[in-house]
Amino acid sequence: MDATATATTLERISGHRSRFDAHFARYFDTLGERLDTPPMSRFTPRCLELLRDLSLRGGKRLRVVLLHEAARLVTTDEVPGLTEAALSIELLQTHGLVHDDIIDEAPLRRGGPSTHQAYRDEFPDHAPTALGLAVLAGDLAAFLSMQVLLEADVPAELRQSLLGVHLRTAAETVVGQIVDLERDTHARPDEEFLHTVTDFKSARYSLLAPLTMGLLAAGEDPAPHHERLHRYARLVGIGEQMRDDHRDLFGEDAGVGKSTGADIRSGRRTYAVTAVLARATGSEAALVEAALGDPHCTDATIARIRDIARRNGADRQLRDAMRSHARAAAAEAASWDEYWRPEAVAFFRTLPMWSMDRRG
Repeated sequence: MDATATATTLERISGHRSRFDAHFARYFDTLGERLDTPPMSRFTPRCLELLRDLSLRGGKRLRVVLLHEAARLVTTDEVPGLTEAALSIELLQTHGLVHDDIIDEAPLRRGGPSTHQAYRDEFPDHAPTALGLAVLAGDLAAFLSMQVLLEADVPAELRQSLLGVHLRTAAETVVGQIVDLERDTHARPDEEFLHTVTDFKSARYSLLAPLTMGLLAAGEDPAPHHERLHRYARLVGIGEQMRDDHRDLFGEDAGVGKSTGADIRSGRRTYAVTAVLARATGSEAALVEAALGDPHCTDATIARIRDIARRNGADRQLRDAMRSHARAAAAEAASWDEYWRPEAVAFFRTLPMWSMDRRG
């Protein structure tokens, strides 16, 4: 990738992220004053504290970046409503993380305890209370994500359009979570099944929704561009999910921010697991199948599966597929010059390969 383009991309991403993180912190700092809660409740402030901690604890903020850069496809002027749209989409992300970690029984998220784990630590002798509080924390984040848009200081028509995209995307994401669980009941889910899960569970809310909302806020009708935006979102989303699945098996805990091998211990038939099984011998496949869904699977067993993947070429196959999707996404973005500002389009051409090469 061109060094100048990479530096420009990194600078823009860093700027969007730092500005948004300051907005996000201010949002949580004042939330207690704006949210009507029972004054005698101890659990409610703790719930808000955990949501704040998870929300502000890292994260790539790719959705925020895409939102702002989508607006730049249309104009370089300041665009009202982008901050509220960014807050809404990141609160929806928080909701998803909390519930994902409940479903996966994941103890770690972004280098710290998951919300469910935090509650389990606080209520070690009352698992139903810990589970209930974690579920409700995720629900609260989802409802707050809608409230942010309803309070945005923008024309009512735009507010309604943004909320419409947000609600439709949230419903599709829940459907994605459902088919994600369905995927894990298949012994060998095919590639299209895996792609569809990724599309619904992550690409639509992490990529397509921010692109659509950014265009809407900038005054552009996104409807005529839906198919090309969706193609780009799907390609980038698949590449990103392959990268995440690869890092879960081959990464280091410190870089991943959660335990490596977590997908295997949770019984998740991800891109990485499916690639390993597709190339494994009978005894190797039996080892992987025995480990899948075993929460007590040892690090030594994970290491053996990692060795099998490398020896059989599954590691290389997955890395090649990641980069192939990134190149296809860049090519899709290159076709946008006739519709939008070429200088802004260049960012979307550069982003997929930068994303594959980044650390963290």
